[in-house]
Amino acid sequence: GSVRTSILEDLDVYPRTSRRPSTTPSTAKSLFVACLPFSRYAFVEPAMDMKQDTWLRAHVAMFEAFTGSVPRIVPDNLKTGVIKHPREGEVVLNDAYREMAAHYSAAVLPGRIRAPKDKASVENTVAHVATWVIAGLRQQQFTSLPELRAAIIDRVAAYNAEPFQKRPGSRASVFAAEKQPFLTGLPAAAYEISRWVYGRRVGRNGHVVWERNYYSVPFANIGTTVDLRITDRVLQAYRGTERLTSHLLLPESAANEYRTNDADLPVGEKYRQWDPSRAREWAGRVGPAAVTVVNRIFESVPVDVQGLDAALAVLRLSRRYSAERVEAACRLALAGRVRSPRYAHLQPILATEQDKAAGFRPPRDEPAEHGGFVRGAEYYAGGAK
Repeated sequence: GSVRTSILEDLDVYPRTSRRPSTTPSTAKSLFVACLPFSRYAFVEPAMDMKQDTWLRAHVAMFEAFTGSVPRIVPDNLKTGVIKHPREGEVVLNDAYREMAAHYSAAVLPGRIRAPKDKASVENTVAHVATWVIAGLRQQQFTSLPELRAAIIDRVAAYNAEPFQKRPGSRASVFAAEKQPFLTGLPAAAYEISRWVYGRRVGRNGHVVWERNYYSVPFANIGTTVDLRITDRVLQAYRGTERLTSHLLLPESAANEYRTNDADLPVGEKYRQWDPSRAREWAGRVGPAAVTVVNRIFESVPVDVQGLDAALAVLRLSRRYSAERVEAACRLALAGRVRSPRYAHLQPILATEQDKAAGFRPPRDEPAEHGGFVRGAEYYAGGAK
């Protein structure tokens, strides 16, 4: 029993980078190979590279394939996982690699340099993978990585089901009967690959910039620096070890957009987020013509929020010009042919001071109409000479 427990605690991991011979599948440059030493149960994951994110994602896929984790991971000494492995002293691991292992309650114990016996089982599995996977798929063409991954899963499943030559059963049967029941259960949520960005300054608007977009931080941190942790879905701001706030990450196509948590803003009317109702309140303080302009902007869009930027652009003119002048410009624009004036119509009026000229111009006297111009009876009777 004690020997079996000791064996069950091991997991050897080794990255295999191919030199792309003619028999290698053309869509992958690397193969991540892992196995459980006692059962020799294997896992293979194709990848386009073996950078840090790829290395960590391969581990997450490996644990999901094994449906459990183990107390120890024995990797090779590649730089994406192990920073330093001295003959004497403590092994220095990559921070992200150590964080991933801790998420699965595992310790990373790299094999000694130039000591292949420390990971003999995976070295042997790598040789078998070259035959079962690379050579077995040499005649096939793949157009995407998922397509190649599906083919590799089938080949590895056949490899694990192949009977042993010198012991009863197969890798799959030994894994199911002897190994799988002793694996540690997986966490409720899979590990999320993250990266850290340090020393980002919080702007005067209470937001920090990341990838051309803005994310709010509690207003007490304005002017300070924070550290950002970015995953595939979430951006988190930290100050030291304290997490300040968390946001859903905006898509890569977004630019100059804001993610603002209400809890990050100070309390007070002037700190409210802008919405159509608040824009209408501001227009009411400018004048009735400004209210009409803002209402027509919101009426011209399917959803009120889509007209918010256009309405605020008009109202912000009152910061450069007086409210009276903006109101006069709105009246002048509404008298024209454009039903829904915007910033592009009002700003030239204010810049050229047409609003002032309109204020001094006397109203034009027009004759009253009494049914229009009608020729008299004498015209049709031939009385006109």
